[in-house]
Amino acid sequence: MNKTSLNIKILYNEMGKAEKRIADWINENPGKLISLSIVELAEKCQCSEATIVRFSKRLGLSGYQELKISLASESGSITVNTSITGDDSAFNMYEKVCNDIYCSLEMTKKSLNPDNLSLAAKKICNAGKIVVFGLGNSASVALDASHKFIRAGLNAVAYSDNHMQVIAASHLGDGDIALAISHSGSSKDIIDALKIAKEHGAGTIAITNIGKSPILRCSDIVLSTSADETQYNILALNSRIVQLAIIDALYFYVVYNRSSESLESIKETEHALMSKKY
Repeated sequence: MNKTSLNIKILYNEMGKAEKRIADWINENPGKLISLSIVELAEKCQCSEATIVRFSKRLGLSGYQELKISLASESGSITVNTSITGDDSAFNMYEKVCNDIYCSLEMTKKSLNPDNLSLAAKKICNAGKIVVFGLGNSASVALDASHKFIRAGLNAVAYSDNHMQVIAASHLGDGDIALAISHSGSSKDIIDALKIAKEHGAGTIAITNIGKSPILRCSDIVLSTSADETQYNILALNSRIVQLAIIDALYFYVVYNRSSESLESIKETEHALMSKKY
């Protein structure tokens, strides 16, 4: 028995009733914690999310995500990729990466609500200001979103610093949009910024993986992806590719629905960049 599992056993008698329910569920369901969001575990254990965080800290961990990682490493379930093996050639690995991405795109088509996507596109198209929040793997997607929206003539900017996210959110208002990108839907900094944007009257949109997560509570519109990172395949392209596909759809909507303005903005951008190329 490794450290975290051992600590659960050692500290069990010191735990409150709700924490014991968490410990019991973990012991009775080995390997199943990895796929659950904090909201889903709270429902299964009939406790609050704060209790789960407190339970994690009692074990010497920073929070729920570290608890999942620690228990996954003990069970040997952390893998680089669930389908790729060390016996694969480089090209076999490439084929499997392509197959994983294709599956994620197809699953996202089924999980993405068409009405939500249309509503989000209209809101972005007519927004006074758009701020895009992303941290970690999602930071590059947030930057890509702002880059596309700016080229289409919108007032957009991306923030990947948690302080700047809060500052920017506090300056939003009615008619503005805060677009948050978070695969887990559990990033505290992203959720805090989105809450502040909502409190100041801005519309809030989240691009996040399907399932229950804290980000849903502060999002007016949810664009659900379906990409498997449950085995901590955190460097894989799957989640980012499906997020980028949604961003592209939003971009094209803006271009074709602000046709004269957007096309002119794109032309001006290309003209300005000519001096940067040989």
